[in-house]
Amino acid sequence: MFKNGCISILFSLILITSCKNHLPVKIIGEAQGTYYMISYYDESNRDFQFEIDSILDEYDTSVSLWVRESIINRVNNNDSSVILDNYFTDNFIISKQVSSETDGAFDITIEPLVVAWGFGEGGVVDIDTTNINSILTYVGYDKINLVNDRIKKNNPKVQIDFNAIAQGYSVDLIINYLLSKGIENLIVDIGGEVSARGRKLNGEPWKVGIEKPASKADDIRDLTAIIKLVNKSVATSGNYRKYIEKEGRRISHIINPKTGYPSEYNLLSATVIYDNAAFADAYATACMVLGLEKSISFVEEKKGLEAFLIYSTADGHYDSYYSEGFNELIISNFQIPE
Repeated sequence: MFKNGCISILFSLILITSCKNHLPVKIIGEAQGTYYMISYYDESNRDFQFEIDSILDEYDTSVSLWVRESIINRVNNNDSSVILDNYFTDNFIISKQVSSETDGAFDITIEPLVVAWGFGEGGVVDIDTTNINSILTYVGYDKINLVNDRIKKNNPKVQIDFNAIAQGYSVDLIINYLLSKGIENLIVDIGGEVSARGRKLNGEPWKVGIEKPASKADDIRDLTAIIKLVNKSVATSGNYRKYIEKEGRRISHIINPKTGYPSEYNLLSATVIYDNAAFADAYATACMVLGLEKSISFVEEKKGLEAFLIYSTADGHYDSYYSEGFNELIISNFQIPE
């Protein structure tokens, strides 16, 4: 359903050598076309996998483009009888906020461009400047609004794609569900979007590994950094794991909603830390559209946002930028990618 982690963020294996009764509950499953891994401490050792799977299944019926009768598909098909739920409206409201903050770098009306470039159903299609310019007439976050719990479009061709935020939002859903059950120390990873609350039982913070960019989608996944994560969320967006090849050229799945073309900046990946995963997910995608310099400016101006950006230099090497707050979270074995 959602993007399958352009760069996976893998939380570290938890090694507890004390009393066996204090081992964390670990749940592993599949959802949204990717994996999920959850660890938490619970004195009653409760297993919430059934409930978690039910929440994620219900969520898909709202915001998944791969569920035929989902709310998002009915909105895209201009079904006037569709009733929006909280999942849809939350994703919409957050998306509009991030779009406004990033001057449209993040834009959920990008779906027609995503399809045109071959990242939707149907595969690669022929596309030219005329096609792009035509599509751009109905792409733009200002062309769609939420009015009295109904979606209002400036053009019936406007279509929504929540893929750059919905996976992060699903992490928040599971975090909030487990918190409501009295679970205070937990970490949730869905397809590389991660959120943690509390700490491990021994008082240590949860640890999250960030991948080094790879030249090919199937390259071995090496870590370039390990960070501690306490009551925060982290998400990564990158342009090298999900792409298509056309006429010998690699085309990134990250489309610039203003130009209509795939992003071709030297920024290879953006890892951001924020209070919740939905915003972190959206901000990471926005950075990839903004490019390196504008991303740095945005991160330094946005209160509470921390980022680690990996980019290629003119001579073909890797370099990186990380904000002051991000630097404080890096564990000692952090290595700059070469």
